[in-house]
Amino acid sequence: MKPLVHAVQANIASLRVDAIVNAANSSLLGGGGVDGAIHRAAGPELVHECRLLGGCKTGEAKITKGYRLPARYIIHTVGPVWRGGTSGEPALLASCYRQSLALAVKHELVSVAFPSISTGIFGYPIALAAAVAVDTIRTALPTLGSVPEIVFCCFTAADLSVYERMLGDSAS
Repeated sequence: MKPLVHAVQANIASLRVDAIVNAANSSLLGGGGVDGAIHRAAGPELVHECRLLGGCKTGEAKITKGYRLPARYIIHTVGPVWRGGTSGEPALLASCYRQSLALAVKHELVSVAFPSISTGIFGYPIALAAAVAVDTIRTALPTLGSVPEIVFCCFTAADLSVYERMLGDSAS
């Protein structure tokens, strides 16, 4: 079955998927934006499990239970801080998506929702981040046998418009 790749506007913590991806900070102990919202919705058990993981480096990903979320799992990944695009940001951002997908395949997940990684407080321009995200996912599609649904979850209508444009520019 060919994976379905699409974008929605929603609060990622409310999605009923196998896993949501958390745009985390390197401590994995919660923060602002998507990270804070996921931690609040999942409950205090998430912080306890995250403490046992010993943090996460930029471009890497780790998985935990979803606790009080509708999603069974949370894949935590640390995106790059935008520094103008000349400090390896595109490669690090692509690695976030690849590492997250590798965990999804390893755990035989069938649906994964991604936020717009690094576009909040980390300052990555939305159009550039969406291009990296969509290109990385599309490149990985042949290896995603167990993941038939990938969702780009956008918090704002403006972000959704960017992702829908990127997804429309190339065939699923």
